[in-house]
Amino acid sequence: MTLAADFARDGAVVIRGALSPALVETLRAGIDANLAAPSVNAKVASSPDDPGHFIEDFCCWQDNPHYRALIWQSDLPRLAAQLTGSARVRLYHDHMLTKAAGTRQPTPWHQDQPYYNIDGTQTVSFWIPADPVPRESTLEFVAGSHLGPWLMPRTFMDNQAKWFPEGSLEELPDVDADPVRYPVLGWAVEPGDVVAFNMLSLHRAAGSATRRRVLSLRYIGDDVRHAPRGWTTSPAFPGLADRLPAGAEMDNPLFPLVWADGHSCEMPQ
Repeated sequence: MTLAADFARDGAVVIRGALSPALVETLRAGIDANLAAPSVNAKVASSPDDPGHFIEDFCCWQDNPHYRALIWQSDLPRLAAQLTGSARVRLYHDHMLTKAAGTRQPTPWHQDQPYYNIDGTQTVSFWIPADPVPRESTLEFVAGSHLGPWLMPRTFMDNQAKWFPEGSLEELPDVDADPVRYPVLGWAVEPGDVVAFNMLSLHRAAGSATRRRVLSLRYIGDDVRHAPRGWTTSPAFPGLADRLPAGAEMDNPLFPLVWADGHSCEMPQ
């Protein structure tokens, strides 16, 4: 099977050695700069009594030159086009996720796309570790779950439905109770490795005994269209619905092209 075929079947693949050692150092510098100066979008995703600390931040690429280098100067745009089968690929957003050593807070089973303001199937997120991640702390996926259905998005810490109304989407299945029906994939990874997954793939991650710095870069392909919501998406794009109609391509400076017609695009100035 080819990488693209595995991705189409399972909704998640691991790509070993996707980043050079130099780009791994760029990744670390970018995350450390982000941690030193979080944006207004940053949030703590662990409870006050957690012996560790889990912080997330979103949409920092315009202010972080290290992130911009990874987004445009790595092999990720080409891989995004290959995996999604798209002629044109745009950046959707960047998402930093760092768990300090000893963090107990898990990331529960969820799909990403129901939290977003997009419709379409040609999507890929690259989960890019800056530190070694053992199998017990890595991202896990239910193979084939990207084929649907959409499942109810809830807040991670208190299980509230703040996006789609209660009852409007199916609830999450009990994955652990039926491993035959819900086969789980996951890989121990080293810096330089990248995990790629469809934005509708059901996934989770445990806490982490060691520090786990990760940057997730999310790309969208040919069939993705704007889907304004009647609530605040995660991440939010304030005012976008006034500038981009429902059903339109994501043709906006917030979502710059990274790949078009077989070539990488220039980084915007």
